[in-house]
Amino acid sequence: MNSLEPVPRRLIVGISGASGVMYGVRLLQLLRNAGVETHLVMSATAEITFAYETTLKIADVKAMAHTHHRIDDMAASISSGSFRTAGMIIAPCSVRSMSEIATGVTTTLLTRAADVTLKERRRLLLMVRESPLHTGHLRNMTALSEMGAIIAPPVPAFYAKPDSLADMVDHTVGRALDLFDIDVGVVSRWGEQPELRSRPVKRDEIS
Repeated sequence: MNSLEPVPRRLIVGISGASGVMYGVRLLQLLRNAGVETHLVMSATAEITFAYETTLKIADVKAMAHTHHRIDDMAASISSGSFRTAGMIIAPCSVRSMSEIATGVTTTLLTRAADVTLKERRRLLLMVRESPLHTGHLRNMTALSEMGAIIAPPVPAFYAKPDSLADMVDHTVGRALDLFDIDVGVVSRWGEQPELRSRPVKRDEIS
């Protein structure tokens, strides 16, 4: 029996309507630069969020991906487990999208693709963007973690001493891609860069 060919360097990127759509944009940019084939699916509310948070045109965002799929195209390649990928990242991931995935009752291609990723035992990373969290949110996160998903809220790493929001975004998406064994060269790594382990900061130096 012939062995399967290696899984293509192919990743699904989902962008939901939660705040933080630039995480998804930066993922697309970095993955393209790394030679990873991307399949993008955006929710309808994500397009609204882009208008609030950026000056980007939706057509330009779609063009960053190798392939863009309509949110209502339930016959798209990424809706089937036979279409091989390395997994999926939803960045940002709204509570609504997270809840659909947790229950398995999927109504859009975004959540269907995530459900397929789980059932095929591929890596699914949800950059959940919500705070504070009530017990229902936490229970859904627990259920997803038990199914094999990774819950990775976009939490800034201040030890990297970011100079800008762009630095924070890069570090966050870089760490997310680490979980897919994709190094795009934007992560400041503790223990590998001596300047990150400088002298302790005294309490009175914190303003």
